[in-house]
Amino acid sequence: MRDTRLQRLRTLPLLGLLAALLLPLGLTLAPGAAAAPAAADPVRVMPLGDSITGSPGCWRALLWNRLLDAGHTDIDFVGTLPAQGCGVEHDGDNEGHGGELVTRVADQNLLPARLAATRPDIVVMHFGTNDVWSNVSPDRILTAYTRLVGQMRESDPDIRVLVAQIIPMNPGTCAACGRRVMDLNARIPAWAAATSTDRSPVTVVDQWTGFDTATDTYDGVHPNGAGNEKIAARWFPALAALLEAGVPDDPEEPGDAGCTASFRAVSTWQGGYQAEVTVRNTSAAPVTGWRVTVVPADGARVSQVWNGVLGTAADGTATVTHAQWNGTLAPGASAAFGLIATTPATSPAPAATVGCTATS
Repeated sequence: MRDTRLQRLRTLPLLGLLAALLLPLGLTLAPGAAAAPAAADPVRVMPLGDSITGSPGCWRALLWNRLLDAGHTDIDFVGTLPAQGCGVEHDGDNEGHGGELVTRVADQNLLPARLAATRPDIVVMHFGTNDVWSNVSPDRILTAYTRLVGQMRESDPDIRVLVAQIIPMNPGTCAACGRRVMDLNARIPAWAAATSTDRSPVTVVDQWTGFDTATDTYDGVHPNGAGNEKIAARWFPALAALLEAGVPDDPEEPGDAGCTASFRAVSTWQGGYQAEVTVRNTSAAPVTGWRVTVVPADGARVSQVWNGVLGTAADGTATVTHAQWNGTLAPGASAAFGLIATTPATSPAPAATVGCTATS
């Protein structure tokens, strides 16, 4: 199927040129020849990750053409990087930087400029392979995920995010990588549930199950032709469902207000730490209440909260709702609450996965 969006882009300039030639002669286009009304903007989809996404990332070409064949022609893959091969006609723009760590992108604040340049409506993220290879802990990777999603929501409060449970790894130089991938993937669904909101949902796509590094990669890490087919097939139903749902039209509609939460360690001691969580209204409408989930890393438990109301589940997940005096936030405004957590004696630096939902 041909991309009708591209056909429109070619046709409209010709109509404009014809009009420019006729006007000096006092002629106008007949009603039947008038230019068609401008079409709605295409849905902008950012493929985000490392070399598995970007170089050459041929699953993107397969996914693009599968979407077109299913009738999803008003789409635009976006990114600051151009197409990187594959030999298949497709929209190759992407944000897959070879060798990049998701923790580096978060720590060095690299994503906001890329979002500003591309303005995605949907992000398709397969990220963390290089972190796993570098023995970065799942806690740090998920903390980086949380920061990136927060930055995405600052760019667009209605952004939708698809996050992969990443494909398996079995490189010859990293015997432990296979287990590390499993450890990370096991944590992603709970992280997504804590991070997702009604306005900006985070959906997990299982790219791990059924993917065989012996038959689906050429080096134990990067997908071959068969692997690219599997990756595209897994992304397709989740992305197609978002495209069918459409881009929200009115970010200020009552009930759609959103917020983000960020975690910051304040001080630590043997067996515990103090931290601060900042809640920010990222919508264009006031919110009158918020709820934050806090999932402490490495077996820590939240034991005390101030400027909020604490509830704790059996698995250690803490839920903090606003106090009477800090629930109402104007657009762009923020509030903070403090917490004390107890930790095992051998716990590393404080970390937690936080997510926020708000009411208007």
